Amino acid sequence: MSTTNPFNPFANVDFSKFDMSKFDITKMMGDVKIPGFDVQAIMDAQRKNIEALNAANQTAVQGMQAVAQRQAEILTQAMNEISAIAQQLSTVGNPQEMSTKQAELARKGFEQALGNARELAEMVSKSNTEAFAIINKRVTESLQELKSLVAK
Repeated sequence: MSTTNPFNPFANVDFSKFDMSKFDITKMMGDVKIPGFDVQAIMDAQRKNIEALNAANQTAVQGMQAVAQRQAEILTQAMNEISAIAQQLSTVGNPQEMSTKQAELARKGFEQALGNARELAEMVSKSNTEAFAIINKRVTESLQELKSLVAK
């Protein structure tokens, strides 16, 4: 018994064996002539859209890598500071001096954590702004291209 789907002629096609390197839509659609429809212009616009998306993604990935690297640096710095703090606290003599020292260290730690969080947030914001600017520029260009196509 056949398992073909009469509503989907591609139901039994194994697309994993399809060689995309031999498939060129510009050649296939290049000979199509529709009055008032510039296939090449549409293909060029889509190519530019994909290039813009790739550039935006690359910018976002680079930004996230920079954030991850900075987080690792912050962690290393924090571990070194914890070691130094432990040594400082081991030399404190009386309980009053210990509580004063702990309060001072807690305050410095809190300020440092806020500064680090602010720095990381600014890095993420900068990366997102740069990626969005790439997309925004392409959308503006795309609208101008569309406007000029419609004017023809």
